[in-house]
Amino acid sequence: MTLALETTDLKVQLRLADDWFTVCDLSTLLPGRGVAALLPDGRQVALFADRTGRLYAIDNRDPFTGAAVLSRGLTGTHQGRPFVASPLLKQRFDLESGQCLDDEAVRVTAYEVKAA
Repeated sequence: MTLALETTDLKVQLRLADDWFTVCDLSTLLPGRGVAALLPDGRQVALFADRTGRLYAIDNRDPFTGAAVLSRGLTGTHQGRPFVASPLLKQRFDLESGQCLDDEAVRVTAYEVKAA
């Protein structure tokens, strides 16, 4: 038996400069699992949804290794702040601000994201 993903008319959109860019169908995002998407300028973004349906988007590139892997990281919370831990060296990045929770001097870009 093959299961088909449920699709919706809702799309995940990121604010890039002064406009919204459609990235993927909302049904692509599963709570606790990241998805990588390519932006028009060639950068990658890591998209996440939590169990309440809140959406997050940060750069996919791990600033400590240069690898595009944050979408493959483990998600969790620390002191009420949602984060993703890099699958390589395990540094945690706040999904709302992009701030590294393990090194104050490091951050990744966080994007405004919505489903429309």
